[in-house]
Amino acid sequence: MSIKKNKVYRRTRYLLYKETLVDFKEHFWAFIGSFVGLGMICYLHFEAFSQYDLTLLIGSFGASCVLIYGAIGSPLAQPKNLFFGHLISAVIGVTIFKLLGSYIWIAAPLAVSLSIIGMQMAKSLHPPGGATALIAVTGGSSITNLGYTYVFSPVLTGVIILFIAALIFNNIPHKRQYPVKSFILFHRIKRRK
Repeated sequence: MSIKKNKVYRRTRYLLYKETLVDFKEHFWAFIGSFVGLGMICYLHFEAFSQYDLTLLIGSFGASCVLIYGAIGSPLAQPKNLFFGHLISAVIGVTIFKLLGSYIWIAAPLAVSLSIIGMQMAKSLHPPGGATALIAVTGGSSITNLGYTYVFSPVLTGVIILFIAALIFNNIPHKRQYPVKSFILFHRIKRRK
């Protein structure tokens, strides 16, 4: 085998090995963070505010949990993307529903497509934002009757809850840091040996 092929083989083998390693601590903290973050939203939705008929839980929050607790190093998981991705998409989704709500077959794909463009222009692509726009159009009367209130509740309130839980639980273990680059500096206290 030539030296060049041998290097490629070693790199490929290393990458496959690295990708198949199971890091139980990483999985534990991803589980705890997502369970607490989404659990708080679910509690508020089903227990605390159910008598007021408030909607706080939307499907796109599940996808956000995958990113901000499971892939915390991804650019798509960073706070700017989390906040702007959902908010831009929510505004676009509500606007499209108000303009074309009687034509769901055109409103739904238009809301998602425009939200992608909006997030790209703001340099804040967050894939669950596409679902936020789609939910604004197809979420049924409990969502569509909210109008632009949808942007603030459930979207902004839910994103804030998920973000706070991510700040707490993603920064407890020493190997995890969220956000990756931030105006907030997270300094860890080094233990004396």
